[in-house]
Amino acid sequence: MTNERRVLVHPDKEALAASVAARFLTKTIDILDDLGAANVALTGGTMGIAVLEAVNGSPARDTIDWSKVHFWWGDERFVEKASEERNERQAREALLDHLPVPPENIHPFPASDDIPDIEEAARVYAAELEAFAPEGQAYPKFDITFLGVGPDGHIASLFPDRAGIRETEATVIVERESPKPPPQRLSLTRPVLNASDRIWLVLSGSDKASALGLALAGASYTEVPVAGAKGRKRTVFFVDKDAAVDVPENLIAPSY
Repeated sequence: MTNERRVLVHPDKEALAASVAARFLTKTIDILDDLGAANVALTGGTMGIAVLEAVNGSPARDTIDWSKVHFWWGDERFVEKASEERNERQAREALLDHLPVPPENIHPFPASDDIPDIEEAARVYAAELEAFAPEGQAYPKFDITFLGVGPDGHIASLFPDRAGIRETEATVIVERESPKPPPQRLSLTRPVLNASDRIWLVLSGSDKASALGLALAGASYTEVPVAGAKGRKRTVFFVDKDAAVDVPENLIAPSY
């Protein structure tokens, strides 16, 4: 098993979403066979939700024992629970509401109308992480963590040259002035994300090409946060052709 990064290129967004969905279902079956349970961290964004929609539309969806899967989020917009901007709502509509997942297996960040104080909301989610962590740990071991990537290279709500990407002690950070609206967000920190066995980054479009190229070229993670994403066992960039234009040929793995 190697934790080297690999890049899998797909012809378009539709093929990309379908491929990641198929791989997710296959890998989840393997994880459940090996471990008996799985922790998955979800992301928002166009491609993150497209993957969940593709999972929902797959004939293999119902081969999974979803009662053994726990769902978390890498970050969340600190808005009201009913807001269409909320990653949780989008994920529920795309997939989770269609699965027989016990409610206690779904772990959303607090919404602003649940806990109006964003600092308290961060503490509550940190406590939730710890409650489901192995003894002596502060957070569960994520088997698969999905991440999107912004044109500026941000992952979750860890933005370039902000305090959040440098945080190493806390498990959850508050972002009050996100350069991308809405301004208030909650996010897992880089050490928590990188403790995942597998980080799967899904990105499409030519506006992501520069960030991807810089990340693979060894840019500083404080300047290009995606450069600092690395899972313990696997780090895979699932991309379409438009996002891959700046990727060296030797880093592109054969699709399978």
